[in-house]
Amino acid sequence: MTTRLLFVATFSLTLSACSSIYYSAWEKLGYEKRDLLKSAVKAARGEQKEAGEEFQDALTQLQKLTGYHGGNLETAYNRFKGEYEDCEAQATAVRSQIREVDTVARDLFREWEREIREYQNPSLAADSRRKLADTRSRFEQLSSSLHAAESTMEPVLRQFRDQVLYLKHNLNAAAVGSLRGKADNIQGDIQRLLAQMNRSIAEADRFIQTL
Repeated sequence: MTTRLLFVATFSLTLSACSSIYYSAWEKLGYEKRDLLKSAVKAARGEQKEAGEEFQDALTQLQKLTGYHGGNLETAYNRFKGEYEDCEAQATAVRSQIREVDTVARDLFREWEREIREYQNPSLAADSRRKLADTRSRFEQLSSSLHAAESTMEPVLRQFRDQVLYLKHNLNAAAVGSLRGKADNIQGDIQRLLAQMNRSIAEADRFIQTL
């Protein structure tokens, strides 16, 4: 496995309490915090894309289940339940990756601030401060968009969770019929989720291009 592949494969590991050792190890491989932040943002972008697909798949299975007109009801329920569980797992991955982005950005900005004080040339120090302020401002926009997208997942997950539990306790044609129309309500929430995630993904693209 090449160094770059190793970097991609292991970067998602949670930063430990010994973050200085973690960063030092990557620096020895030629990766600065700026590189790590870019990789973390790319990973967050990918996790959000995957989450959008998982939520849409779960809705599709719910629509099929509530449109039940015969067949194996248990099988249809298990498919929906499986898609819901995939949504839960993907939502966890999104949250984890956003925490990773926030942590690396915080550490990068702290290092940048500290190193500015090491300049002997006032002009260079002032230019670096301006660039830090600009980068931090752009990151705050990105972070706000990431967290906004994150917050749209839980309302949909709660609704899916309710449907799963209700059907678990009442798996029969009458119970399924009583849920008809619920999928339409969830559809609106998922559309808002996808729209916010698309805005967040676009914000991530802009940030990556300027970092």
